Amino acid sequence: MVVSYDGSAYSGWQRQSSHQSIQGTIEKRLSKLINETVQINGAGRTDAGVHSLSGQTASFEIEANISAEQLKYALNRALPDSIYIETVAEMPEIFHARYHAIGKTYEYLINQDVKPSPIRHNYCHYVAERLDIEAIEQAIPHFKGTHDFAGFMASGSSVENTIRNIYEFELLKEGGDLRFRISGDGFLYNMIRIIVGLLIQIGRGKIPPNEVTKIILSKDRNRAKWTAPANGLYLKKVHYPLNYDVILNGIRQS
Repeated sequence: MVVSYDGSAYSGWQRQSSHQSIQGTIEKRLSKLINETVQINGAGRTDAGVHSLSGQTASFEIEANISAEQLKYALNRALPDSIYIETVAEMPEIFHARYHAIGKTYEYLINQDVKPSPIRHNYCHYVAERLDIEAIEQAIPHFKGTHDFAGFMASGSSVENTIRNIYEFELLKEGGDLRFRISGDGFLYNMIRIIVGLLIQIGRGKIPPNEVTKIILSKDRNRAKWTAPANGLYLKKVHYPLNYDVILNGIRQS
């Protein structure tokens, strides 16, 4: 299944015994719907407050005799408005949403309107002062390529390999919005929010753009100590090998 969600009211994707999560909510409604215990495997874990733009993919196995389209319809009727199943598709039996993913695309949204919108406060990070867009654009290319991003990982992660490849990173300007779009083979815990946090400091003139490479090479979290809030972050797409993407092609947004 491909899932969109508003993460504002949830503790994140991963199921938790004491807090409401996206995964837990879907599993509970799906299990009740088909009268069997179902566990779904997401392509990745998004934090509390992070959203999905038709981006999250989850795989699961069921015994119930129901078509993919019927399951999508029934599940969307059972789920709260904050979660929407974009599609349900039959995949090869060996497919796993997490282990077969080869990359992800995220977007981070900053708003710079003169007045903050009370309607959008859960869906973008408002930065009141004018950021130096030219400086930010000069800094972005330094992140692209294969690097050890150990200094851009929040504490609490058990990941040992901190080398990641960012193969696309761009800034899109839309009125008062700054939309950062970043694609890579994988991301460390809070990595994108830390990158954006550093870029905001560069935009404020606190750090020169050419310092980015030195900060990456230092692998020192203290040199990239800023973390942008979760509400501006969106999982846009999970990328898969061609043989799986062909099946998903008609039901995933580019």
